[in-house]
Formats: sequence, structure tokens, C-alpha cells
Amino acid sequence: MARIAGVNIPNDKRVEVALTAIYGIGLATSQKILSAGQVSPDTRVKDLTEAEIAKIREVIEKNYQVEGDLSRLVSLNINRLKEINAYRGLRHKANLPGRGQRTKTNARTKRGKKVTMGSGRKKSAAKT
Repeated sequence: MARIAGVNIPNDKRVEVALTAIYGIGLATSQKILSAGQVSPDTRVKDLTEAEIAKIREVIEKNYQVEGDLSRLVSLNINRLKEINAYRGLRHKANLPGRGQRTKTNARTKRGKKVTMGSGRKKSAAKT
């Protein structure tokens, strides 16, 4: 198993797809990395030579922020938005969508399980 940027890359996939297992690398970035390292995107990870793995590792370390560094940067940016009370920061604090989506309906992933309010709710037994 090839280990790049602290992540074990899946052996049986094509290199182009396998690199997307690293946080911060998508398909387009993966293609750029492979062209910069002059590695064929059709090669399977198990067929890569040590030299090719070293080239990929070098390109990623030199030009891209991935894994821990990137997630730290993202969380710092979110915390900054919260501290300055920006609209997006307030939406993060309230655990709501921050990019203009409607929340009257939908947004279930962010808002959690549906809770019925008002007259639809069962009333507690009356005291006698």
C-alpha cells in the first residue's frame, strides 16, 4: 500500500482516483498532480514504482495543502467568522445552512430530526 501525505492509498484503484482519498485532493487536482509528476493516470497504485510515488509525494508537499494543515486552516477560518459575528459565522453557530438555502422546509441534515410543534402535539393527561 502506498502512503502519501499520511494516508494509505487504495491499491486496486487507478492512481487518478486513488489520490482523491486524500483530504483536499479532488479529481481535477489529482489530474494536475499526475501531469506535473509525469505519471500515467491509468496506472494502478499497486503497479507504481517507488520513483513515481516519490514524484507524486514531492508535488503534493511542494504545491498543495492537504489533510491536517488544510482542515486546521478551514476550522480557523470558521472560528474567525464566528468571532467577528459575520452572518456566515452566526449561521455556523446556530448550525444552519450559510449559503442562502431555505430552512422552512428541507435543511433536515443541518437541523436534525423533525420535531412537531403546536396543535399536532399530543397533550399531557389532564390532572383530576
